[in-house]
Amino acid sequence: MKILKFGGKSLANGEGLQKVIQTIAQKYFNNEPIAVVVSARGNATDELVILLKKAQANINFQADFEQFKKYQLEGLKENIFEEEFSVLQKLLEGVSLLGDYSEKIKDQVIAYGEILSAKYVAYVLNENSIKAQFTDSRQLIKTDTNFGNAQPIDAVSKRNVLDYFEKNTDKVNIVTGFIGSTLHNETTTLGRNGSNYTASLLANYLNAEEFQNYTHVDGIFTANPDLVADAKKIERLSFNEANELANFGAQILHAKTIIPLVEKNIPLRILNTFNPENDGTLITSEQTNEGIKSLSVLTNVSLINLEGRGLLGKTGVDARIFRVMAENDISVSIISQGSSERGIGLVVSSDKASKALVGLEKEFETDFYTKDVNKISVNDNIAVISIIGQDLTNFHKPYTALIRNKITPILLNNTVTGRNISLVISQDEFKRALNVIHGEIFGVAKKINIAIFGHGTVGGTLIAQILESAKSIENRKGIKLNVFAIANSKKVLLNKFGISENWKVTLEDKGQEYKVEDIITFAKEHHLENLIAIDNTASSTFIENYISLAENSFDLISSNKVANTVSFDFYKKLRKVLKDNQKEYLYETNVGAGLPLIDTIKLLHLSGENITKIKGVFSGTLSYLFNNFSIQDKKFSEVLQEAIDKGFTEPDPREDLNGNDVGRKLLILARELDLQNEFEEIEIQNLIPEALREGSASDFLKRILELDGIYQNIKDAQGPNEVLRYIGELSGDLQQDKGKLEVKLISVPANSALGSLKGSDSIFEIYTESYGEQPIVIQGAGAGASVTARGVFGDILRLSEKKI
Repeated sequence: MKILKFGGKSLANGEGLQKVIQTIAQKYFNNEPIAVVVSARGNATDELVILLKKAQANINFQADFEQFKKYQLEGLKENIFEEEFSVLQKLLEGVSLLGDYSEKIKDQVIAYGEILSAKYVAYVLNENSIKAQFTDSRQLIKTDTNFGNAQPIDAVSKRNVLDYFEKNTDKVNIVTGFIGSTLHNETTTLGRNGSNYTASLLANYLNAEEFQNYTHVDGIFTANPDLVADAKKIERLSFNEANELANFGAQILHAKTIIPLVEKNIPLRILNTFNPENDGTLITSEQTNEGIKSLSVLTNVSLINLEGRGLLGKTGVDARIFRVMAENDISVSIISQGSSERGIGLVVSSDKASKALVGLEKEFETDFYTKDVNKISVNDNIAVISIIGQDLTNFHKPYTALIRNKITPILLNNTVTGRNISLVISQDEFKRALNVIHGEIFGVAKKINIAIFGHGTVGGTLIAQILESAKSIENRKGIKLNVFAIANSKKVLLNKFGISENWKVTLEDKGQEYKVEDIITFAKEHHLENLIAIDNTASSTFIENYISLAENSFDLISSNKVANTVSFDFYKKLRKVLKDNQKEYLYETNVGAGLPLIDTIKLLHLSGENITKIKGVFSGTLSYLFNNFSIQDKKFSEVLQEAIDKGFTEPDPREDLNGNDVGRKLLILARELDLQNEFEEIEIQNLIPEALREGSASDFLKRILELDGIYQNIKDAQGPNEVLRYIGELSGDLQQDKGKLEVKLISVPANSALGSLKGSDSIFEIYTESYGEQPIVIQGAGAGASVTARGVFGDILRLSEKKI
C-alpha cells in the first residue's frame, strides 16, 4: 500500500482539487492499493482561527462564517456538512458568550478543517464512480491530553489502525490529517506539520511501500523557489539529510514526520499535485554523495542577547538561562556564546521571545544590581539561513560573497557534526543574502547585475556588445551578465530579469523618471547581488552619485573622466568610501580607450617600481590630425575638416583642440602614482588662437582657414625628418607630492616611436628607474566608440571574475 497525502494548496477549489481527484482516480483504476490523508482545504485552518478570535472578542462573526461555508460547499450538489456546520456554530457561539476559549476548544474548532476536507474528497470521488470512504482519524490516532500539540499513544493507535484497515480494504479511505483524540474521545491536534505526521504514522503502522507527499512544488529544492528564482530541485536525499533540513526550517518536512518512516525504512517522495509528470524528490535511508544539499530559512524568530562582563568565569550561568527556557516551554534553535566579553545569543520563536525576556530579567535581577549583567535585549528583525551540508573547510566562499555584497551576519553557528552552518541575518537583508549564498554554492553561472548610466555612442555600443556576448561568456566563464537598468538623463528602464534587444523602444515608451536612489531601492527590493554601476556619461554632476552607489553595494566602472580629475579632496573621499565598503572602481578607458595603460601603471607602482616619466599622444583625434598634417601636402584646415567628417572630433572641435581632454587624462595617470596635482596646475598649450576661442561652434567652423598660416609656419620651422605630435608629459620628481604636468605640441624625429605613429592611434611611453632610457611602450587604437565600449566591457569581466 502507498500512503498519499495532499496539502491545503493542492485541495483548494479549482485546478488543485481537480488534480487531486485525477491522481487518486488514476491509481484507483490502476488497482494500486492506496490510502489518502488530507489537510484542511485552502486557508480553512487560518479562517477558523479568525472566527474563534472574533467570537472571543464578541465581534460579529456570522458574515465570515457564511463565507467559510460557501467556500467549503463549492462544487457540491448538496449540503453534506449540515451537522458539522451546526456544531461549529454552537462552539463559536459558546466562545462568544464566555469571551474566551481554551486550547481544548480551539482543537475542536480547527479540527473541522480536516473533517470537512476528507468528507468533501470522499463525496466527490464517489460521485466519480470511485469507492471512497470518509475516515475520521480521531477514531484511530489516540493521543495524550496536550491539546494543540498532542503526542500519539503508539501502541493503542497502531492497533486501531491495523484493525480498521483490515476491515476496510474494499474502499479508498480518505483520512483526516492533523487530528486525533484522547482515550476519552476528546479532539486533539498534532501540532505543526500534523497532517504529514498522520500520514507517516499510517505508513509506519501499515508497513507502506511508499509515502507520497503531494504539495504545490516539484520537490525539495536547494532553496525556497519563492525566494530564490535559480533554486534547483534535489533528486535524492537521505533521511539524515532530510532530518537536518527539517530541523533548520524546511517547510515541507518536519523531524517528527521522518522518524516513523526511518523506523520502517519507508521511502518518502515529495511530489507536485500540479505537475504529476515530475518524479519529485525521493528520500530514503540510502546515503547520497556528500556535499551541500540545501539552504533552509527560519523566519518568525527572535535573537535574545545576554551581555555581561561580570559573568566571565562564573559557573552555572548557562544552566540558569536554560532553566528559564525549560520553565517557559521555550525551544532554543541556535545558541552562540562568546568568551572574551561574556555574551550569549539565543534564537527562539518570536511568539516566545517576550516570555523569554521576562523570565531572564527575573532570573538575573540580582546580577543587574551587581552589574554582572549589563543588558538583556531582544532583536525581532532577524532570520536564520542554514547551509545544510556545509563544512568549515570551504565556508569562506559563501561568507566572502556575503561580505562582498555588504551583508554582515549578526552571528554564526556551526553544528557539532561540522556539516551544517547557520547564520543569523538581518530580516531586511535575508532574501538578498539567501540569493548571494545560493549563487555562490549552487549557481552554474555567477549572476552579475549591471546598471548602465548613459546609452549614447559608447553606452549603446556597450549594451550591444553585452547582449551579443552574454551567452558565450556564461558558457565559457560561468558569468551571467544581467543588465537590469539602463538610464539616460531623464528616464530609466528597469527589469530584474534583464533588458532585451528592443531596449531602446521600451525605454522610450515605458521608461520612468528617476533618481539614482530609485535604482538603488529597486536593487534592494529585488535582492539583486553582485552589483555594478557603469557611468558612460560625460556628466560632471553624475559623479556625485558614486559615493551613494558604493555605499549601497555597487562596484563602479566609468568611461567618464570627471571623477578622477575634479578636486583631489573628492578623489580622496571617493577612495576612502570605496575602501570602507570594500568596493572597486575601474576606469581603464579613461586614458587610452581600450589600451591596458592604467592597469600597467597600477601594477608597476604597486610593485614598487619607480616611474620617472610618462609621455605620449593621449588623443586619438589629435593623433589623426597631426599624423596626417605632418606628412601630407595639405592645409591644416583641410585635415581638420577630414577629422570632423570622419566623426573623430567633438561636435565643437575646440573641445579637442584646447587640450583640456589630454590634460585630464594626464592628471588621471599622475593620481595613479599618488601625486596630488590639481587640474589648474597643468600647463596646457591651447591649439586655438585667442581670437577663435569665443563664439559658437558654427562660427568657429566658418573661420578654420585662419588656422592654416599658424600651423604651416610651425610645420616649416621643424628640422629635417621631423613631425608634429601633440603630447602629454608627466615628469619631475615623482616621489614627491606633485609632479610637472605639460600638454604641448612638439616636433619629434619621424623614425622615433612617437614619430612613427599612424592613423588615430595613441601611444604611451612609460619610463622607469629599472628600464632606464628604454621606455615601456603601449600603442594602439586610442579612440572610437567600439574600442572604448570594449574597454568598459573588459572592466566588467575583470570585476566579474573577482566575484567567482
